[in-house]
Amino acid sequence: MFIKPLAAKIFAKIVHHQNQKWISEPVKTQQKVFQQLIHQAQNTSFGKDHHFESIKNHHDFCQKVPVKDYEGLKPYVDRVVSGESDVLWIGKPLYFAKTSGTTSGAKYIPLTKESMPYHIQAARNAILSYIHETGKADFVNGKMIFLQGSPELVEKNGVKLGRLSGIVAHFVPKYLQQNRMPSWETNCIEDWETKVNAIVEETLPENMTVISGIPSWVQMYFEKIHEKMGKKVAQVFKNFNLFIYGGVNFEPYRAKFEQLIGRRVDSIELFPASEGFFAYQDSQKAEGLLLLLNSGIFYEFIKTDEFYTENPKRHTIGEVQLGVDYVLIISTNAGLWAYNIGDTVRFTSLKPYRVVVSGRIKHYISAFGEHVIGKEVEEALKEAMQDTHVVVNEFTVAPQITPSEGLPYHEWFIEFEKEPENLQVFIEKLDLSMRKQNIYYDDLISGNVLRKLVVTKVNKNGFQEYMKSIGKLGGQNKLPRLSNDRKIANALLK
Repeated sequence: MFIKPLAAKIFAKIVHHQNQKWISEPVKTQQKVFQQLIHQAQNTSFGKDHHFESIKNHHDFCQKVPVKDYEGLKPYVDRVVSGESDVLWIGKPLYFAKTSGTTSGAKYIPLTKESMPYHIQAARNAILSYIHETGKADFVNGKMIFLQGSPELVEKNGVKLGRLSGIVAHFVPKYLQQNRMPSWETNCIEDWETKVNAIVEETLPENMTVISGIPSWVQMYFEKIHEKMGKKVAQVFKNFNLFIYGGVNFEPYRAKFEQLIGRRVDSIELFPASEGFFAYQDSQKAEGLLLLLNSGIFYEFIKTDEFYTENPKRHTIGEVQLGVDYVLIISTNAGLWAYNIGDTVRFTSLKPYRVVVSGRIKHYISAFGEHVIGKEVEEALKEAMQDTHVVVNEFTVAPQITPSEGLPYHEWFIEFEKEPENLQVFIEKLDLSMRKQNIYYDDLISGNVLRKLVVTKVNKNGFQEYMKSIGKLGGQNKLPRLSNDRKIANALLK
């Protein structure tokens, strides 16, 4: 046995035992995190405005700090972005993670010196949990690839700004630097297709053992390898045995992955976001991801079917139940307070606390990690209609992950009252506007992961017939503007 696998197993065992301390005392751990957060932030602008000095328990917190999304917290974030100190958290953040916009364009999520280490620690511990459970550690002798955004950062009022994956690249531990791929120069390439081609060239001669990234991006990388070599990935990388992913549901991709790889490989699922690293798969046998209760994040959970009611109950970790969908609310050591990140989770285990991501509280498309929201598709359609004199009765959008030919795409089902004179011109305008609305969608098109959107005409009253068929015609029932699956799409196609 090489020294590195042996050292990795010893380290994995140590970290496993360290984790058992907080895993065995979940409620106490969360109470401690809560008290630390309130104490540290009581002299910030947000802490003073919300009387943190008088908050003694969760009930007080609920009374004084209402649940907010980014828009609700934006006045404070804007002050931080403008360079002000001690607004949401002590001092200034180390970084801003720039993410896809909502109603106000791009979002700037603060990352602080207190929060940043947990992003790195969680990713490391996910791999160590795998080593401890399976005893497999030989992969540490090989090369590991992390498909991510450019690590090049810009500065905004003295704070560095970039995408989370690019920021994290600056924190790769020294003991992984020699094993890590691609090279820094290749990682800095902005054009995704050029970047993937460069990664293929760099990695082909190497002993690749771990590959990590959003499934749609990794699939493109695998396809490029197959195209160049005429072989399955497992024939090119004989020791590739571990795939690490997050951001989207892997299941729709699994069959395609196994076909491209040529065999099944172990996988580790992560639940990271710019707002925090919430959970990771700690077992190959148990369902769900271990919720990280000691990572500077205080969690609250609101039942999804109560979320839009007046004053819904905010549950703490000791009050959750199995099999119930909850909206995830977080307060963090980066200065997010009672913050709704939009994700919903369902507990699969209470000893330890494990979750699966069950969806979004609002309708969305994120089959490829793009997180397209309702406002973006509505704005894009509005812009496309302005110059083409088109009138639309109703529409909905769904992803097509497995087309019969060509690249995947977003399919727009539109019932026109007045059709465009030139459908192709209309599609061009619509697609261009979507790319302007959502930077991740633009990346996917630029990188040839997705092709241009497709418009499918719906017969007159087609949407009404669909709503009638599911017993939701009229009243307060609304057709979802977008879906992350093809349930509505397939019904419309029939």
